Amino acid sequence: MDNILSLSASHFPHTPATLLTHKPHHPTTTSLSFSLKQPPPPYPTPPEPHNLHRPPKSSRPTPSKIPKNPFKNLLNSATTHVPSPPSHSLSAKLRLSSKLSPPPPPPPPPPPVEQLQEPQSQGNDEIPDAENPSPSSSLATSQEETEFRQEGKIFVGNLPNWIKKHLVMEFFRQFGPIKNVILIKGYNNFEKNVGFGFVIYDGPAAEKSAMKAVEFDGVEFHGRVLTVKLDDGRRLKNKAEVRARWVAGNNGEEFRSTWHKEREWHRREFRKAVETQPENWQAVVSAFERIKKPSRREFGLMVNYYARRGDMHRARQTFENMRARGIEPTLHVYTNLIHAYAVGRDMEEALSCVRKMKEEGIEMSLVTYSIIVGGFAKMGNAEAADHWFEEAKERHATLNAIIYGNIIYAQCQTRNMEQAEALVRDMEEEGIDAPIDIYHTMMDGYTIIGNEEKCLIVFERLKECGFSPSIISYGCLINLYTKIGKVSKALEVSKVMKSSGIKHNMKTYSMLINGFLKLKDWANVFAVFEDVMRDGLKPDVVLYNNIIRAFCGMGNMDRAIHIVKEMQKERHRPTSRTFMPIIHGFARAGEMKRALEIFDMMRRSGCIPTVHTFNALILGLVEKRQMEKAIEILDEMTLAGISPNEHTYTTIMHGYASLGDTGKAFEYFTKLRNEGLELDVFTYEALLKACCKSGRMQSALAVTKEMSAQKIPRNTFVYNILIDGWARRGDVWEAADLMQQMKQEGVQPDVHTYTSFINACSKAGDMQSAAKAIREMEVVGVKPNVKTYTTLIKGWARASLPEKALKCFSDMKLTGLKPDKAVYHCVMTSLLSRATVAEAYYTGALSISMEMTESGLTVDMGTAVHWSRCLRKIERTGGELTEALQKTFPPDWSSHQSLDANSNSDTDNEAHINGDDGDLYFAGGTTDDDDDDHDNDNSNDDFKHRLLL
Repeated sequence: MDNILSLSASHFPHTPATLLTHKPHHPTTTSLSFSLKQPPPPYPTPPEPHNLHRPPKSSRPTPSKIPKNPFKNLLNSATTHVPSPPSHSLSAKLRLSSKLSPPPPPPPPPPPVEQLQEPQSQGNDEIPDAENPSPSSSLATSQEETEFRQEGKIFVGNLPNWIKKHLVMEFFRQFGPIKNVILIKGYNNFEKNVGFGFVIYDGPAAEKSAMKAVEFDGVEFHGRVLTVKLDDGRRLKNKAEVRARWVAGNNGEEFRSTWHKEREWHRREFRKAVETQPENWQAVVSAFERIKKPSRREFGLMVNYYARRGDMHRARQTFENMRARGIEPTLHVYTNLIHAYAVGRDMEEALSCVRKMKEEGIEMSLVTYSIIVGGFAKMGNAEAADHWFEEAKERHATLNAIIYGNIIYAQCQTRNMEQAEALVRDMEEEGIDAPIDIYHTMMDGYTIIGNEEKCLIVFERLKECGFSPSIISYGCLINLYTKIGKVSKALEVSKVMKSSGIKHNMKTYSMLINGFLKLKDWANVFAVFEDVMRDGLKPDVVLYNNIIRAFCGMGNMDRAIHIVKEMQKERHRPTSRTFMPIIHGFARAGEMKRALEIFDMMRRSGCIPTVHTFNALILGLVEKRQMEKAIEILDEMTLAGISPNEHTYTTIMHGYASLGDTGKAFEYFTKLRNEGLELDVFTYEALLKACCKSGRMQSALAVTKEMSAQKIPRNTFVYNILIDGWARRGDVWEAADLMQQMKQEGVQPDVHTYTSFINACSKAGDMQSAAKAIREMEVVGVKPNVKTYTTLIKGWARASLPEKALKCFSDMKLTGLKPDKAVYHCVMTSLLSRATVAEAYYTGALSISMEMTESGLTVDMGTAVHWSRCLRKIERTGGELTEALQKTFPPDWSSHQSLDANSNSDTDNEAHINGDDGDLYFAGGTTDDDDDDHDNDNSNDDFKHRLLL
């Protein structure tokens, strides 16, 4: 049996090149399990393996009597019996020989390989007998008849050695359904692969899916450029040939290990790598893997190293390998493993390690408790962190500042600043001086809740206690001011920091850029970016993503794409957040071809499309009201194996609501609910919008009742939609009732609420209530905007009171608001309808026409035609008003042709001038659809911000 083991070992020689192959982020398997290349020459002067396996005895048979290949003899001769040597435990003999005495001197070297293989080769050259064919000839014949090619199967090369099957399946799932993923594993370590594998697609279109996947040959995947091609059956064929050569006896020399000579040298090299170059993980992992029999110390050092890096999976793997060798872990090793799980935010596994420690009778130290408290703090679970903190206080008489800092951080992250302040007092009462890190934690907590006053108190207290403010101290203040919208004060803090000799880092620059992005101040965003480059800092992925957002916000999509290419040149890997604003920008502009090109570019960059990426594409199409294309993207999303989330369905519902398609909106609402997704206020807003737009107010009331049943409170946006729905029907009583209901529930009306109510009053002709609403806005401190004044002017014009419309126009300019085209249209149309009645109207129309000319406004052709009819009634042969007003007409307007075309205008109905028909009277003005869209801009912006971020 020992001979059989020795023959099998010769198939898989471990070359030095194997031990030096690494993936940039994970250690690689140090074996070439399925290599078909000739093994390299043996290591110089190695000891004979049978010397280690079988200590020499006087009664042992000579090596020449042992058959070379027992498999071949078993196949060729069924009657010949080869006695097998007595079976012994190889590991037991190694352990015993290494402990009792040094290994004996090696025997004389064996004969050369050529002499051993010569008779074998002669035997292979013989022609097999026809009646008794040799096994090699029969296997070769069967291999020639076997078809190794499999449809729908692709070869994937240059994979990272640490990659798992589910990651490969997730990436290649976008081309079609997958039947199986095969990763070729290493020989010595089955947790790793050797860098290649196979993907087998399923279904009738398996071959088509494989062809689509092959088109992505050269795509980047986790830092590796993949080789993707159709499988030609070479692996299965080579595997059969290797098996045939093994049975036929065509094997090389047995692999001869040298671990007993190099073990101590490798252990010294490993300890040296851990101490001198801990940042070079390739060197550390390679040094550890070269140790053939690591001791407790080496395993403990490796678990500690992985724990510091937060690699919980490899820390656990090393820990289990240590236990598999019979080495029991200590408190130090357990603590390092718990630390690895805490950094990886897998506290369930960390607690399972704690339970195992207690079962083995190992008591937890204060360091272990501190790590567990810190792990729960990072996850935002303050309750669990407090539980373990209290247990630490019971088990240990004295605590330190580290565990206090972790529990204070947990309370700050959950906005429980009162409890955090109490913990600081307890710590000081126990005589523990607070380090500067606790001051920073408290400042960050006050930043989260937006308490500027207390954050500044902590900052001043930090200086009073003798600490010098660091970059983190100033960074907390900059983060505070950018979050509460006071970017000017953040810049002042930046200047103070520079005057103190502290330079910005990437985090502080990113905070400033985020502040300017919220204000849509693109110029200052690029100014800060220039400061980054001037200081010699290299932008990271986060900063590049912010710059791309700025360019997309400006509408400069080409520069955004240029930044992506610059990222790739600087060896920064773009993420899905990098491409989302670009895809959304092109989709929103209606350039679907370019949006899909960026989508394909994202795939080729190694980014797997996520549900958020598809949502950005769908959102852009919905904003352009291209619902058919949006549904096509939704179908493609499902085909790629990505399930839509609640944001996806809500976006689709908002699209159909804008079109007034209530049926489709309810259809996707039903899908959302049946799939068990979360129903939030944005979902119900989409339903209400669809109902109100189509005039189905009873259905809208039913939706509000279901919201109450689901305990979803109605916010300002919901009330705005309902009030606007009643305003479309001119039902001022229902709108007023909703206004009162808002105040009773404590929901404050905003400018959009009052604008919708004024619109309802205007349509109902109740301008007294509209004027009262304006006065109420002044009392509660809500300033009217341009839309509010436009609605009010439109109402006075409908009421045939141009003087009120003109006064409202004057009040608007006094507040500092700049009139837009819609305001000028409403006022001018109102004045022209009554210019023949009073001279004051004529003068007002003349003044406003001059303002429009100075502002460079040009009306559309429909408005020009309508105004020209009014001018013919006022000045039949032309005059000063006609001359002034025609300067605002389109360039292709011809007054003479227009008058000839309307020569029969004397028979026109006076309603065309007086404006009884609202659609004709306000042609070119705002419509009800625009009212709805503008009144809910804030709600839509809030939903888009949540969707994209």
